Amino acid sequence: MPRLRPIAEADVKDVLALNERNVELLAPMDEDRLHELNSLADRFEVVDVDGEFAGFVITFAPGSPYDSELYGWFAPRYGEKFYYLDRIVLHEDFRRRGLGGFVYDEMEATARAYGRLVLEVNVQPPNEPSLRFHESRGFREVGRHDLGSKVVVMMEKPTP
Repeated sequence: MPRLRPIAEADVKDVLALNERNVELLAPMDEDRLHELNSLADRFEVVDVDGEFAGFVITFAPGSPYDSELYGWFAPRYGEKFYYLDRIVLHEDFRRRGLGGFVYDEMEATARAYGRLVLEVNVQPPNEPSLRFHESRGFREVGRHDLGSKVVVMMEKPTP
């Protein structure tokens, strides 16, 4: 049975390794950055399936001092009316089991207090499975942002 729980020190190695294996679609994260993000995040949680590490998710509420350029793209546009999903990564052994939907259901429920869940997805290099997943859940494009080494589509989903 899946559950979300706050990251613990015992999870740090697994989180860092999983982030590194997927870094081309994410941002780099070392241990210092992990602890910094944990101190700033609204939620930094591990996806736990029957005691096994299955992934992690990081979100930020409005007003956070988070220094992400992408979080900063949403903040002036939405003020206090957004909830930012920074990253969700599922371990390879746990993909295609409905865990993404489980985590998104939880994040969308949290985002209801803010009116919308926002995030970005790579279009260069392309992340077609992620784009299809988000479109199937009702996310829509609200802009694009060129980061030099990659281009992302900025997406939102109203959460009334």
